[in-house]
Amino acid sequence: GKEQPDLNFRNLAVQQEIHDIIKFWLSKGIDGFSFSAVKFLLEATHLRDEPQVNKSQNPESITAYSQLYHDYTTMQVGMHDIIRSFRQTMNQFSSEPGRYRFMGSDGDEKEDIEATMMYYGAAFIQEADFPFNFNLINMKNLSGNSIFEAVNLWMKNMPAGKWPNWVVGSPNAARISSRIGKEYINVMNMLLLTLPGTPVTYYGEEIGMENIASENVTFPEKSPMQWNGKVNAGFTEGNSSWLPVNSDYQSVNVEIQMTWSNSTLNLYRELTLLRNSELPIHRGWMCYIWNDSNVFVYVRELDGLDRVFMMVLNFGQESTIDLKAIVPNLPSEAIIRLSTNFSNAGKAVNTKLIKTETGEGLVLEYKTAKPVHAMEAFQGKCFVAEKACYSSAFNLLYVNC
Repeated sequence: GKEQPDLNFRNLAVQQEIHDIIKFWLSKGIDGFSFSAVKFLLEATHLRDEPQVNKSQNPESITAYSQLYHDYTTMQVGMHDIIRSFRQTMNQFSSEPGRYRFMGSDGDEKEDIEATMMYYGAAFIQEADFPFNFNLINMKNLSGNSIFEAVNLWMKNMPAGKWPNWVVGSPNAARISSRIGKEYINVMNMLLLTLPGTPVTYYGEEIGMENIASENVTFPEKSPMQWNGKVNAGFTEGNSSWLPVNSDYQSVNVEIQMTWSNSTLNLYRELTLLRNSELPIHRGWMCYIWNDSNVFVYVRELDGLDRVFMMVLNFGQESTIDLKAIVPNLPSEAIIRLSTNFSNAGKAVNTKLIKTETGEGLVLEYKTAKPVHAMEAFQGKCFVAEKACYSSAFNLLYVNC
């Protein structure tokens, strides 16, 4: 928009001003920055018009972004140097114990995973802690296979020793319930909070908010957070909000879901508690076990711990799977630690006969002395971001293992 000037980042004074702004906010104590649309930082110095996709088209008739190639206004040489300089400035404020300053970037390279991974930096040059990963949003269709492919695309291309992240909602994409269906909200949140790395939640996805159902709203996914059933969903005491509140706010809000044991919010909270309290889920290995058109199955395990968590997530139709036939030495029984159906938590299941309904997710727990990541059959299917081992004797994690 005309209110958003395109700064000339080739001007050193402009760069210095941005660094001063970064320092100003970091000195206030903020935790970090996320830099969006960074591929547009620089333009080619010759400032020529962009090449047309259709060379025979009358230039006067070009009105859409997609009608031009953007060779001169994106991904210019020197762009990564600028982002790395932001990182260096932020590092000046990260030396204080317990005050690491985080940096994220928006790679936005839907078709080029290698270009996206460049935002992590190089072996000896730090850049972003991670570029935001939109693979789970950009999927063309939903199935156990497509979820596996989205996860695997990131994990197999991520530089060694780096930290993954997963984004399931954003201000530029339809909400989960509107994008793939209400029945998959809980299982998508279960996926988000049990994968290795950092989960990124767009506000409202923890209660299953939907897009506004109105043709007159430009940003239907940006409606106000639904806190309660009062006027304006408790979002503002003003007469109105900038965007209208979704019409379902009286039945879909934080206050009412806090009282309902089987709510999306309470499942989200239970998953967060599990993630925070169980080392295999926030520091351990992830190994792919199985994927088909319906389910995606993986384990989280940690060296030194005999306790393993296995996620069985259904993104298709009703499914029954024999996991004992897939994983050698899998115990004949596992306990449901968490389920998208709360009433199933704590029940024992036969690992030869794991049944899931559409949109159902299970976090199974079992004990074993033979972890999957040590099995020859699963070599190449296991990943660990920051390897750590657990010492039961000292009840601590150590990294030189």
